[in-house]
Amino acid sequence: MTLVQLPRRTPAVVDAVLDQSPNDGIAQRLRELGFVAGEQVEVVAAGPVGAEPLLVQIGFTRFALRRAEAARIHLRAPVASA
Repeated sequence: MTLVQLPRRTPAVVDAVLDQSPNDGIAQRLRELGFVAGEQVEVVAAGPVGAEPLLVQIGFTRFALRRAEAARIHLRAPVASA
């Protein structure tokens, strides 16, 4: 599952950020922002037109990502609620 496919307000764990080409700058930047394996992530909201951008929370930080960027972020199964 990718971040684009994750239902809103459903926590999941980042598995990997996939590179689309060698030295992929966007994938590298996503990793630098904290989208690394093992981090919990959640889609908070989506924009009104075409659900773009996605408002994504990782830790205590929120980012607006284009759907094309969010599609690079692969997730493990959603986190079970306690």
